[in-house]
Amino acid sequence: MSEKYTRLTQPLVREHGRLREASWDEALTRAADGFGRIVGEHGPWSFGMFSCSKASNEVNYLAQKFTRGVLGSNNIDSCNRT
Repeated sequence: MSEKYTRLTQPLVREHGRLREASWDEALTRAADGFGRIVGEHGPWSFGMFSCSKASNEVNYLAQKFTRGVLGSNNIDSCNRT
């Protein structure tokens, strides 16, 4: 397999327009800070979650609990109706 198509083993974060390897703690903290900043600036209704009908019931349940409980938004949907 070509080096170009190897799987990532560490998270990447963007710094000064370039990606660099980061620890899981740093990457998760940046993601959480980004969610918090957007919700803080624009309100909880600025965020939405789309969940997959092929995911397990447990994963879909966690997605809706995170969206409603953590972010404060009821904007969650899935493709279950199709």
